[in-house]
Amino acid sequence: MSDIQPRFQTIDGLSIRYAESAPGKPDALLLSPWPESLYAYDATWQQLEEHAHLIAVDLPGFGHSELREDLLSPRAMGEFIVQIADAFGLEKPHVVGPDIGTSAALFAAAAHPTRFRSITIGSGGAAVPSDLGTPLHEWVHDEDLAPYKALGPKDVVNIAMDAIDGYELPDLVRQDYLAAYHGERFVEQMAYVRAYPTQLPELSDLLPQITTPVQLINGKNDAVVPVANAEYLHERLPNSKLTVADAGHFVWEENADAYARALIEWWQAN
Repeated sequence: MSDIQPRFQTIDGLSIRYAESAPGKPDALLLSPWPESLYAYDATWQQLEEHAHLIAVDLPGFGHSELREDLLSPRAMGEFIVQIADAFGLEKPHVVGPDIGTSAALFAAAAHPTRFRSITIGSGGAAVPSDLGTPLHEWVHDEDLAPYKALGPKDVVNIAMDAIDGYELPDLVRQDYLAAYHGERFVEQMAYVRAYPTQLPELSDLLPQITTPVQLINGKNDAVVPVANAEYLHERLPNSKLTVADAGHFVWEENADAYARALIEWWQAN
């Protein structure tokens, strides 16, 4: 039985799924990675809720939240993250946005320099020129999407979940990930990362201006998003810390104790 109890709230006309821990301080807004959901924090939830008021959210179009095409890019998603914080009355939260949340959270911090107390990101595409592993490179750059449309809606999730190293997903979590996929939802979501070639260079120009404290956590064995992406950000952000964990891509599950410890220590320092 998970401590995560999902609910739904309408934000900007969209049905957004979230889960919340008991009230407390500080506030922490946890964003879903891809192709997972807010249950990606199941392995760390008990530790994290002892130190913060948690609100975990399936970003629009991901997990079990409603999709809207105009939000499927890092810059647009960054603005929606601010709307999420506003909707939940989070005055100045810590933001945790691994994977696709990396670029979105940075766009948000660039546009709203005093909105967040800190950001923890990583395992997300960032480097210019592109430095992505398999299968993300193909998802971003393949011209023909027909093979992806031909996949069963749950095939990509099963492939991704089988790549999690050293952590057996609880059945509840695996089933939640799978239940998020139907029809061509995965192909629709690909628009987000396919915006990288255009938007990551724009983000790169903004990095030196971002004053929000940023913690970067990346698995040293990440074959999907090599650690070079986190190093790229660390070199360019004026107020950042880089943690390279003993894990692959899904560091928040593969090395949950180290991930939770890094978050808690970061929150206490910021």
